[in-house]
Amino acid sequence: MLQKKRIHLAVLLACSGAALAQEQAVQRVTVTGSSIKRIDGESALPVTVMKAEEFASKGMTTVEEVLNSVAANQQVTVSSTSIGFDGGGKSSANLRGLGDDRTLVLLNGRRLANHPFDGSSVDLYAIPFAALDRVEVLRDGASHLYGTDAVAGVINFITKRSFHGVSVTAEAIVPQQTGGREKRANVLGGFGDLEKDGYNVFGVLDFHDQSRVRSIDRPYSSTGIQPDHGINKTSGTTFPANFFSANGITGNPRFATGCFAPDTVPQAGNGVKDKGTCRQDYARLVDDIPDTKQVTAYVKGALRFGEYGLATLDYLHSESTNISRIAPPPLTGLKMRASNKWYPGGAGGNPAVSGLTGEDLTVNWRPLEAGQRTSENLGVSDRMVFNVEGSAFGWDLVGGASYAQTKVTQDFIGGYVKDALIQPGIDAGTLNPFGVQDAQGAAYLKDALLIGNALTARARNVGVDVRASRELMALPGGALALAVGAEHRTEHSSYTVNHPVVDQASIYRATGLFGVKDKDTSRKLSAVYAELAAPLHKTLEVTLAARSDKYSDAGSTFNPKIGIRFQPAKQVMFRASASTGFRAPTLYELHSPLFDTNTVGAYDDPLLCPNGVAKAGVNPLTACHSVQPGKSGGNPGLQPEKSRSYSYGVVIEPVKDLTASVDYWHIKVTDGIGSALTEAEMFSEFDKYRDRFHYNANGTALDYVNLSSLANLGIRKSSGIDLTLQYRFPHTPVGWFDTWFNGTYVTSNVWQTTPDSEPFESIGVYNGATRWKHNFSLRWMNGPLSATLSQRYTSGYTDQNAVAAQYVRDVSPNSVWALSAAYTGFKNTTITAGVKNLLNTNPPFSNQNANPQTGYDPRLSDPIGRAYYVRLTHKF
Repeated sequence: MLQKKRIHLAVLLACSGAALAQEQAVQRVTVTGSSIKRIDGESALPVTVMKAEEFASKGMTTVEEVLNSVAANQQVTVSSTSIGFDGGGKSSANLRGLGDDRTLVLLNGRRLANHPFDGSSVDLYAIPFAALDRVEVLRDGASHLYGTDAVAGVINFITKRSFHGVSVTAEAIVPQQTGGREKRANVLGGFGDLEKDGYNVFGVLDFHDQSRVRSIDRPYSSTGIQPDHGINKTSGTTFPANFFSANGITGNPRFATGCFAPDTVPQAGNGVKDKGTCRQDYARLVDDIPDTKQVTAYVKGALRFGEYGLATLDYLHSESTNISRIAPPPLTGLKMRASNKWYPGGAGGNPAVSGLTGEDLTVNWRPLEAGQRTSENLGVSDRMVFNVEGSAFGWDLVGGASYAQTKVTQDFIGGYVKDALIQPGIDAGTLNPFGVQDAQGAAYLKDALLIGNALTARARNVGVDVRASRELMALPGGALALAVGAEHRTEHSSYTVNHPVVDQASIYRATGLFGVKDKDTSRKLSAVYAELAAPLHKTLEVTLAARSDKYSDAGSTFNPKIGIRFQPAKQVMFRASASTGFRAPTLYELHSPLFDTNTVGAYDDPLLCPNGVAKAGVNPLTACHSVQPGKSGGNPGLQPEKSRSYSYGVVIEPVKDLTASVDYWHIKVTDGIGSALTEAEMFSEFDKYRDRFHYNANGTALDYVNLSSLANLGIRKSSGIDLTLQYRFPHTPVGWFDTWFNGTYVTSNVWQTTPDSEPFESIGVYNGATRWKHNFSLRWMNGPLSATLSQRYTSGYTDQNAVAAQYVRDVSPNSVWALSAAYTGFKNTTITAGVKNLLNTNPPFSNQNANPQTGYDPRLSDPIGRAYYVRLTHKF
């Protein structure tokens, strides 16, 4: 029967102590996106479920891998995409391609604290992976129940209900290529039987570690100079240094000898006063994947009281460390006089440059010998939830209180330098920007390293909630059921910059933190909601729900939902829903102060370097084809986003053990919060946005461009079709086979960048939605042996193509296969082994330049390649 198919009709805990339905038992539980307890299988909501046993059988070892197996999840943003952007090393999920800030992530039905760097989403590294029982993805809007952020859907991570005994797991993953090794170990232990003894206490301690992959460890990412693809991701701030002289000569004393290849390469001069410079291949000096480490502790206690009462208390502590490395800092505007021994042709031995006659030099230097800029991001999450439930006066009652905090610190641990010491070091002849340091220079540079804490950010949620539900009266199809609830939550955000450390790096804006003022903001919200389930006929049920939220800083919002389930026969069920939703602006979006930053891309200054040619007296090393200084910040005038969504579909069971579903979904967001202008638009339409560009007093250098453009924009629409299929084949002489498939075909993904601009279709393009994504698995079982073959496929798309016209291209589809096998024949022991990326498929080539990594798109592809793994679990 359709009601038995958990892949379509999943149980979702709305509180940590709710009862778990077993496949054989008829038990009333709370289901995904609903507050009403009902028999498992009655819901018609589009839910995808992944059980912990499936994680293991498919060789999944991280939360990101689990969510990547859900086609509706367009993208999992992993920590590698935060390299170079001070993102705190977080990992996040993005349903429907609408952004991670429109996907609500829950743990046991309640919120966690969002990552404090931008407040937009939960850091997936805070999830207790080893304690999970299952992950359930509601592919439908749910603001009627959960409030803000549930625009594109809800992901609920559900921990085990109870555990008795001790289980120890160890696993290792060894890539075939250099870097990226992983190891994991965890112990799970508990005592007490919740049904017999009336109590249970269990806990898990989990450790996971992955080593970095350097860009030079993979041939496709080992250089930013790929002329066959029109890519030249290089910088004019180099080691050895380039110079610009007072009489307009541009050059580098090491140009004639080939610079210091391969990290720096020569660029021929383009005029009489350009003697040839060096270009830094900074793509060689970043990591494709950072060093990461997670330690998680989770404890849960449950106590039964009375006939129906249950009280639970659970505590989560997680620590996630991310070490990000990028190219050494670009030091610009340094000065050198002819009396300096390191002056080209001087006593220090640096080669002379023709045309120089003792003029002062402006030097652009990247101190490679100081090492890569290395920052350590430590995220610490704590969460405690007390929940109590029971029955009184014919009502099912649930109430709880929760506290959740995430703290992220960023520390400089290498490569950053104290800029106040650099110019004096050059003036004294100690530092040589044009060549390798001598012993004295190396010692001086080591002492100039900037080590210490840069910032600390916190996000905290404290809340209470209550819910009551009951059956009201009999209807032709069953009981009319009502649920009502309320919650109150306080959100707090703080962002503290350690200026005694950070301000020492102000000369090159390398941190993006110079000039940032500390912020400490909070707000309160209250909400009430109600839901009514009316089985009008044994074949037809209608559900009505609504929620009202009131924010202390973002106003009020009201969001209703209607759902319809029609099952004319056991083999077929139709379902449909329509709802509104909202997303309140985060505290960071509202109150972030104006801070110094840089453009992501490299641009010609439209005033100082028109058409790529620097004006007289202008330094071409900074004005032409260079990352430009900017400022950005929040907007206290932002209003909540609004959304309307609907879906309809059918679930069929044409033959025994075969279930298939097709669902169409449509989401429209209005007043979407985002950047009203891209930096590319500002630079390409200089006359229109001239007031955003601020120059020094004599007009020879750009101080900054105002990149701050957060606003409530125009519409954003996304629609598509979800397909699911599950079939268990008849028994064969060699065992059982079953197969599972889920795919999403996006039919439209329309953006409107400003309220008055023309909407445009962003499907199948860079930064847009992927047209097609599917996951497939085939499992074989025979006694203690089992094996799973799985595939993850993503269709291609038009590349970013910030290249010359002849290099415009598409990114190829990406297909990755995996094979795993498990053996349970040993007493209390399970051995799992397998191969990830079975065919050793490289990521599809991409010419994207929005990320420091080169040659592929780190948002969508994994550079690990083929990797072998083994896992051993023993239960005592």
